[in-house]
Amino acid sequence: MLRCLFSVLLALSFLFCLPALGEETGSPLYVRKVEGLPEDFIFGMDASSVIAEEASGVKYYDAAGREADVFQVLADSGITHIRVRVWNDPYDADGNGYGGGNCDIRTAVEIGKRATACGMKLIVDFHYSDFWADPGKQMVPKAWAGMAIEEKTEAVYQYTLDCLKQLKDAGVDVGMVQTGNETNNLLCGEKTWFNIQYLMQAGAKATREVFPEALVALHFANPEKAGSYATYAKKMDYYQVDYDVFATSYYPYWHGTLDNLAAVLTEISETYGKKVMVMETSYAYTPEDSDFFGNTVGDGGTIIKDYPFTVQGQANSVRNITDTLVSRVPGAIGVVYWEGTWISVGTNSWEENHEKWETFGSGWATSHAAGYDPADAGKYYGGCAVDNQAMFDPAGRPLDSLQVFRYMREGHEVPVVPDALEDVNLVCDLSLPVALPDTVNAVMNDNSRQAVPVVWELPAEKEEEMHASGPAVYEITGEAGGMQAHAWVSMVYYNYLVNDSFEDGDTGWTFTDLKKADELYVEDKKTDSLTGTKHAHFWSAARDSVEFTLEQQPAELPAGRYTFSISVMGGDAGEHEVYAYVKEGDTVLKSEPMKITSYGSWDTGTVPAFEHTEGQPVTVGIYVRCQGAGNGAWGKIDDAKLNSAP
Repeated sequence: MLRCLFSVLLALSFLFCLPALGEETGSPLYVRKVEGLPEDFIFGMDASSVIAEEASGVKYYDAAGREADVFQVLADSGITHIRVRVWNDPYDADGNGYGGGNCDIRTAVEIGKRATACGMKLIVDFHYSDFWADPGKQMVPKAWAGMAIEEKTEAVYQYTLDCLKQLKDAGVDVGMVQTGNETNNLLCGEKTWFNIQYLMQAGAKATREVFPEALVALHFANPEKAGSYATYAKKMDYYQVDYDVFATSYYPYWHGTLDNLAAVLTEISETYGKKVMVMETSYAYTPEDSDFFGNTVGDGGTIIKDYPFTVQGQANSVRNITDTLVSRVPGAIGVVYWEGTWISVGTNSWEENHEKWETFGSGWATSHAAGYDPADAGKYYGGCAVDNQAMFDPAGRPLDSLQVFRYMREGHEVPVVPDALEDVNLVCDLSLPVALPDTVNAVMNDNSRQAVPVVWELPAEKEEEMHASGPAVYEITGEAGGMQAHAWVSMVYYNYLVNDSFEDGDTGWTFTDLKKADELYVEDKKTDSLTGTKHAHFWSAARDSVEFTLEQQPAELPAGRYTFSISVMGGDAGEHEVYAYVKEGDTVLKSEPMKITSYGSWDTGTVPAFEHTEGQPVTVGIYVRCQGAGNGAWGKIDDAKLNSAP
């Protein structure tokens, strides 16, 4: 029978932090030296929103509490490069800004001049769009709409040339130029590598002419997606694209493990002789929101928390990424922290902040962006969604974590003390007693773990309720070393399937590919999983190339009455047929139709209760056929359950 399973996950409970040790150590931050760190290793900070922030009334301070130029504060903290995004024309016909800092070339010149004055180089991040460009959205600028690829290539060249000349004429020290931002199969409205490579070549050509000493970088995202980076690099090599640096985004919540990051970047470096770097990363120092507009990450949900949401946790994330690059990746040249200066423009009310976001562009998007990006910015415009990942507090004071860039060179080891507690997650059968652990893990400031005895508050009447109320999740609190501990207990019916949420890969499961899909495997990505960190994944670009079954045959299923359920979500399915089913031998006993709609919209197909005769082999599974639409059908499958039925 199923036992109550104890698994301490990296979803952390950030309910305890020791008081600052400033009186004893000068800074409470614990940072181990990164051995072998090159003198010229890039420590970058994307500060694209600073001008809009300051226009909205934000002031920045140094570590002593004195009002200061934020770029000098960054330089004093060990930052060597400032990154700034550049949009072609982030304004509507009436001159109203789209937001996100209204980052056109004029903004880049102003930021570049200030960065140069403080001894830092500039990384110029051309999006080749009028607003945000990312893996799911690479919109063509308004002025270039409808251009053939030859005309657009010339436009990219002339635009890049003009922008870089403006920076050079202003005396800006440009150290690197990106010809695109997170260009996963898309750039500037183009959807084929044959066309994309022309635009990248045009940007590189302009860069070589104006700043011949600057590095040219290509920027991609999602290193956790199996084989994607090898494909991108191979395409770049095939088309002989001119670039120096293969750069990646790496957000620990979404982009896989550091082991995987090291492996994929090492493959690029060793195969193609390119420099590599992390062009974007960040980590939350608190789960709290400060500007009345929800944050991208916070407590709960499907966020992976490799570190506590604390100032120390933020620093540990940056330090360990850096150490991974330096010690394990040949050709690694740097790390850039994303928008560490983007804080709340006010803490009084949403109404007050909204006026500033709309007027100065200091939120992620304004309502004026609706004409250009109606599907995203037009619906969800508002404030900063990453204020809890900045390296300044809401009042503009630098967090201790900002010093991690300086401390990594020499080390700054203070007494090892608790920083936070890990949450406990339990899965318990409804027919068995709840077995809570005797200890919980305290996360120390050096990112080690120490077990702490815990006393749980679980009255007998609550445990009775948990067993009587059917499947549900319950929060139980306790006390551990003066700190409040949290346990999340999922009460479930016994599941006769093995590896029901694919945490052990494809163990127990059989894929049968009927149309040769491009991708059909178990993926490790918590943000795309219904529970746990893994799920079955499918994707294929060609139309009508997705058709498969995913099955399991449970061993020694007793005679009785059962139900089977499984969940799916995805997109671009077009005309499709999906259903959960149960078979005895080759005969389908029962099935239940399902739908694929959109990302995050899980559809659970529950097959009506069926009678099973002992000795007959039972197979449960899901059938998926998608004709596809747009860029190809894709989806995720998770949480299969075979339970006894009343």
